[in-house]
Amino acid sequence: MRSVAQRAGGRMTGRRRSAERVAGTFDAFGVARRGAAIAGTLDATALPRVADRLAEGDAPIAWRIAGAADALGRPAVEVSVEGTVPLECQRCLRTFSWPVAQRTLLLLARDERELARLDDDDMHEVILAATPQDPVALVEDELLLLLPFAPHCDRDDCEARTTAMAAPTGEPAGPVPPSAFDALAGMKSGLPKKPKRRGRTTEQD
Repeated sequence: MRSVAQRAGGRMTGRRRSAERVAGTFDAFGVARRGAAIAGTLDATALPRVADRLAEGDAPIAWRIAGAADALGRPAVEVSVEGTVPLECQRCLRTFSWPVAQRTLLLLARDERELARLDDDDMHEVILAATPQDPVALVEDELLLLLPFAPHCDRDDCEARTTAMAAPTGEPAGPVPPSAFDALAGMKSGLPKKPKRRGRTTEQD
């Protein structure tokens, strides 16, 4: 779906331009107004920005984008992704399957001014949706936000864990020392954050 249309930067000024549908895209405001839904499946390894963070193997993802509204009745879409992706453990360097299951509500902004206002005043994520949206790009954004910074498996025979438990004779086995990856992951998870989305738009030449 990504190859059939050229994506633009998504910035808007002045009056809202008409959201003409392009192949492989959808009108987010129309979907929200009608309470409609679109769905599909994809292989996450085919997504350029996601592929570099995956190990070799299949990464089947089922996605669904449904029209919705927040508690104040403002137009939104709910993006759902579910499946598994292959990751490389940063401790033992073996590949393991990591489950993906997430639903995210995205508020819709008509222009840059509304985008900035909603982004400042609301805890929901916001996208600029005045022009047609690429569903695959929205799914790719969602996966990028979900993938762990320093993935590690839970195998009992994980090499790093086994090495730490094998203490010298006569000395008790100590706890597994934290790795640099774990420290960085901890710092990242402890920071308050609200993911920034600019929206993925598609315009015809």
